[in-house]
Amino acid sequence: MSSLNSEDIKMMNTASLAYMGDAVYEIYVRKRVIESGRVAPSKLHRMSTGYVKAEAQAKAIRAMEDMLSEEESSVVKRGRNHRVTSKAKNADIVTYRWATAFEALIGYLYLLDRKERMEEIIFKAMEVIDEQG
Repeated sequence: MSSLNSEDIKMMNTASLAYMGDAVYEIYVRKRVIESGRVAPSKLHRMSTGYVKAEAQAKAIRAMEDMLSEEESSVVKRGRNHRVTSKAKNADIVTYRWATAFEALIGYLYLLDRKERMEEIIFKAMEVIDEQG
């Protein structure tokens, strides 16, 4: 799948992991929204934002901390502690860092081709977000 080996991915900058994770997570969110069948096409974007906004992602990853492996927790910690050079649009810096950590974990699992585990985390995140309204 990837020309990167696992060591390259494990050492990758968390901003790059989050960049990939953001794209992958967005696809799963869009699929979920479309599959719900309850949404008029004009409202798809608005429904999707409930899943992708930093606040929702931050709450989800914090709720899942106890289900993460040591390796996954390490990626989350690296993502959370990554020096932020851009300004978050609609979130405080702490929330933005947690959201970046979530996206970094998704990108990490995706690039390592750990699809089953990645989906487990994505679906659990969506469940947490749905529960929190």
